[in-house]
Amino acid sequence: MTPAELKALPSPSFWRRVFCGLYEQLVLLGVIALTFLLPNLGLGVLFGIALPSWLTFLYLYIVLGIYFVWYWTKSGQTLAMQTWRIRIIGKDGHILNRRQATWRYMFGSLWILPCVALQAIFHLEKWLIIEMLFAVALLLWPLSIFFDRKNKALRQGLPDRFAGTRLVELPKNLVTLK
Repeated sequence: MTPAELKALPSPSFWRRVFCGLYEQLVLLGVIALTFLLPNLGLGVLFGIALPSWLTFLYLYIVLGIYFVWYWTKSGQTLAMQTWRIRIIGKDGHILNRRQATWRYMFGSLWILPCVALQAIFHLEKWLIIEMLFAVALLLWPLSIFFDRKNKALRQGLPDRFAGTRLVELPKNLVTLK
Protein backbone atom coordinates (compact mmCIF):
# COMPACT_ATOMS: atom_id res chain seq x y z
CA MET A 1 0.00 0.00 0.00
CA THR A 2 1.13 3.51 -0.67
CA PRO A 3 1.65 5.99 2.19
CA ALA A 4 -1.43 7.95 1.05
CA GLU A 5 -3.56 4.78 1.19
CA LEU A 6 -2.20 3.92 4.65
CA LYS A 7 -2.99 7.41 5.96
CA ALA A 8 -6.62 6.99 4.87
CA LEU A 9 -7.14 3.77 6.87
CA PRO A 10 -9.10 3.85 10.14
CA SER A 11 -7.47 3.30 13.50
CA PRO A 12 -7.97 -0.02 15.30
CA SER A 13 -10.86 -0.31 17.73
CA PHE A 14 -10.38 -0.45 21.49
CA TRP A 15 -10.92 -4.23 21.63
CA ARG A 16 -8.60 -4.90 18.69
CA ARG A 17 -5.90 -2.98 20.57
CA VAL A 18 -6.58 -4.93 23.77
CA PHE A 19 -6.40 -8.32 22.06
CA CYS A 20 -3.31 -7.31 20.11
CA GLY A 21 -1.71 -6.23 23.40
CA LEU A 22 -2.58 -9.55 25.03
CA TYR A 23 -1.12 -11.47 22.12
CA GLU A 24 1.95 -9.20 22.19
CA GLN A 25 2.52 -10.10 25.83
CA LEU A 26 2.45 -13.78 24.96
CA VAL A 27 5.04 -13.22 22.22
CA LEU A 28 7.16 -11.17 24.61
CA LEU A 29 7.29 -14.11 27.03
CA GLY A 30 9.36 -15.93 24.41
CA VAL A 31 11.54 -12.89 23.78
CA ILE A 32 12.17 -12.49 27.50
CA ALA A 33 12.83 -16.21 28.00
CA LEU A 34 15.44 -16.21 25.25
CA THR A 35 17.19 -12.91 25.95
CA PHE A 36 16.77 -12.54 29.70
CA LEU A 37 15.95 -15.75 31.48
CA LEU A 38 18.65 -17.94 29.91
CA PRO A 39 21.56 -15.52 30.48
CA ASN A 40 20.46 -14.70 34.02
CA LEU A 41 19.96 -18.34 34.95
CA GLY A 42 23.43 -19.01 33.57
CA LEU A 43 24.95 -16.21 35.64
CA GLY A 44 23.11 -17.37 38.74
CA VAL A 45 23.84 -21.08 38.44
CA LEU A 46 27.42 -20.90 37.16
CA PHE A 47 28.75 -17.89 39.04
CA GLY A 48 26.20 -17.21 41.81
CA ILE A 49 25.63 -13.70 40.46
CA ALA A 50 22.25 -11.97 40.66
CA LEU A 51 21.76 -8.64 38.94
CA PRO A 52 20.37 -5.80 41.07
CA SER A 53 16.71 -5.06 40.38
CA TRP A 54 17.42 -1.66 38.75
CA LEU A 55 19.89 -3.26 36.33
CA THR A 56 17.45 -6.07 35.61
CA PHE A 57 14.73 -3.54 34.79
CA LEU A 58 17.09 -1.51 32.59
CA TYR A 59 18.25 -4.64 30.75
CA LEU A 60 14.65 -5.76 30.11
CA TYR A 61 13.63 -2.27 29.00
CA ILE A 62 16.48 -2.16 26.48
CA VAL A 63 15.86 -5.69 25.17
CA LEU A 64 12.15 -5.00 24.65
CA GLY A 65 13.00 -1.64 23.09
CA ILE A 66 15.25 -3.35 20.56
CA TYR A 67 12.44 -5.80 19.74
CA PHE A 68 9.83 -3.08 19.13
CA VAL A 69 12.11 -0.61 17.34
CA TRP A 70 13.47 -3.32 15.04
CA TYR A 71 10.00 -4.54 13.98
CA TRP A 72 8.51 -1.06 13.66
CA THR A 73 11.37 0.12 11.43
CA LYS A 74 11.39 -3.04 9.27
CA SER A 75 7.71 -3.56 8.49
CA GLY A 76 5.73 -1.32 10.82
CA GLN A 77 4.34 -4.40 12.57
CA THR A 78 5.40 -6.68 15.39
CA LEU A 79 4.36 -10.33 15.23
CA ALA A 80 1.17 -9.62 17.19
CA MET A 81 0.36 -6.59 15.04
CA GLN A 82 0.68 -8.75 11.92
CA THR A 83 -1.83 -11.22 13.37
CA TRP A 84 -4.31 -8.47 14.28
CA ARG A 85 -3.74 -6.50 11.03
CA ILE A 86 -2.44 -3.38 12.77
CA ARG A 87 0.42 -1.29 11.45
CA ILE A 88 2.21 1.70 12.91
CA ILE A 89 2.99 4.53 10.54
CA GLY A 90 4.36 8.05 10.72
CA LYS A 91 2.15 11.06 10.11
CA ASP A 92 3.25 10.99 6.47
CA GLY A 93 2.13 7.34 6.08
CA HIS A 94 5.64 5.88 5.85
CA ILE A 95 7.24 3.23 8.05
CA LEU A 96 8.89 4.74 11.11
CA ASN A 97 12.56 5.60 11.14
CA ARG A 98 14.67 4.53 14.13
CA ARG A 99 14.27 7.86 15.93
CA GLN A 100 10.46 7.86 15.59
CA ALA A 101 10.26 4.22 16.69
CA THR A 102 12.46 4.88 19.73
CA TRP A 103 10.30 7.84 20.80
CA ARG A 104 7.15 5.76 20.25
CA TYR A 105 8.60 2.99 22.44
CA MET A 106 9.50 5.44 25.20
CA PHE A 107 6.08 7.12 25.11
CA GLY A 108 4.40 3.72 24.88
CA SER A 109 6.07 2.60 28.08
CA LEU A 110 4.76 5.53 30.13
CA TRP A 111 2.05 3.20 31.46
CA ILE A 112 4.71 1.96 33.90
CA LEU A 113 4.59 5.24 35.84
CA PRO A 114 1.03 4.83 37.20
CA CYS A 115 1.93 1.25 38.10
CA VAL A 116 4.92 2.40 40.14
CA ALA A 117 2.75 4.99 41.87
CA LEU A 118 0.01 2.46 42.66
CA GLN A 119 2.57 0.00 43.99
CA ALA A 120 4.07 2.67 46.24
CA ILE A 121 0.68 3.85 47.53
CA PHE A 122 -0.86 0.43 48.18
CA HIS A 123 2.36 -1.52 48.90
CA LEU A 124 1.39 -4.27 46.48
CA GLU A 125 3.43 -7.46 46.50
CA LYS A 126 3.96 -10.51 44.34
CA TRP A 127 0.92 -11.45 42.25
CA LEU A 128 -0.95 -8.22 42.97
CA ILE A 129 1.80 -6.31 41.14
CA ILE A 130 1.54 -8.60 38.12
CA GLU A 131 -2.27 -8.31 38.07
CA MET A 132 -2.01 -4.52 38.25
CA LEU A 133 0.55 -4.43 35.40
CA PHE A 134 -1.71 -6.52 33.18
CA ALA A 135 -4.79 -4.43 34.01
CA VAL A 136 -3.07 -1.12 33.29
CA ALA A 137 -1.23 -2.29 30.15
CA LEU A 138 -4.14 -4.18 28.63
CA LEU A 139 -7.20 -2.16 29.61
CA LEU A 140 -6.45 1.26 31.04
CA TRP A 141 -3.71 2.34 28.62
CA PRO A 142 -5.73 1.52 25.48
CA LEU A 143 -8.59 3.58 26.93
CA SER A 144 -6.50 6.65 26.16
CA ILE A 145 -7.89 6.51 22.60
CA PHE A 146 -11.08 8.02 23.99
CA PHE A 147 -9.18 11.23 24.89
CA ASP A 148 -8.88 11.80 21.14
CA ARG A 149 -12.24 13.33 20.21
CA LYS A 150 -11.39 14.78 16.78
CA ASN A 151 -12.51 11.91 14.59
CA LYS A 152 -13.71 8.55 15.91
CA ALA A 153 -12.34 6.67 12.89
CA LEU A 154 -8.86 8.12 13.42
CA ARG A 155 -8.57 7.88 17.23
CA GLN A 156 -5.06 7.46 18.56
CA GLY A 157 -3.78 6.66 22.03
CA LEU A 158 -1.52 8.91 24.04
CA PRO A 159 1.77 7.28 22.94
CA ASP A 160 0.93 7.79 19.26
CA ARG A 161 -0.21 11.34 19.80
CA PHE A 162 2.97 12.19 21.73
CA ALA A 163 5.26 10.43 19.21
CA GLY A 164 3.51 11.70 16.08
CA THR A 165 2.68 8.20 14.89
CA ARG A 166 -0.55 6.41 13.99
CA LEU A 167 -1.88 2.90 14.37
CA VAL A 168 -3.99 1.83 11.41
CA GLU A 169 -6.13 -1.24 10.84
CA LEU A 170 -5.22 -2.97 7.60
CA PRO A 171 -7.99 -4.31 5.36
CA LYS A 172 -8.79 -8.03 5.48
CA ASN A 173 -7.79 -8.66 1.89
CA LEU A 174 -4.26 -7.34 2.43
CA VAL A 175 -1.82 -10.03 3.51
CA THR A 176 1.82 -9.08 3.98
CA LEU A 177 4.46 -11.66 4.74
CA LYS A 178 7.91 -10.22 5.37
